[in-house]
Amino acid sequence: MGLPLRGGPFFAGQDAIMDSVRIDKFLWSIRVYKTRTDATDACKGGKVTVGGAAAKPAREVKAGDVIGIRKGPVSYTYKVLAPLEKRVGAKDVATYAENLTPQAELDKLHAPVETFFIRRDRGSGRPTKKERRDMDSLYGSFFSDEGVDGDD
Repeated sequence: MGLPLRGGPFFAGQDAIMDSVRIDKFLWSIRVYKTRTDATDACKGGKVTVGGAAAKPAREVKAGDVIGIRKGPVSYTYKVLAPLEKRVGAKDVATYAENLTPQAELDKLHAPVETFFIRRDRGSGRPTKKERRDMDSLYGSFFSDEGVDGDD
């Protein structure tokens, strides 16, 4: 007896419809994570939820499940439209997962970083006591009640 023909009962080809798939594999295949190891580590670290409950990497997801992912300051939300195991191109992702992430969360990616830095000329050495007091009062005007001056 020879090998089964393509599309036969023993062949699970690219077009085979699946009932469910591991969450780490799904997140990698819809390009949420660059590597499957990254997806697995995120699941182990508690950054991935399915239906509000923490998901282990081997958790099976099926069509209709809502996945929450915490990456940096943003909490992404995806709805599984169709499970898949093979990685697909960026254009095809919308066929398998719907991005439900609110715009307010996506705006966190472009939020300005509030940093404050006093530039000093190179070679000017340490600030004098007077310069230090001036810097502390300047910091105090930007950051009130944070105890920057330390003389209270």
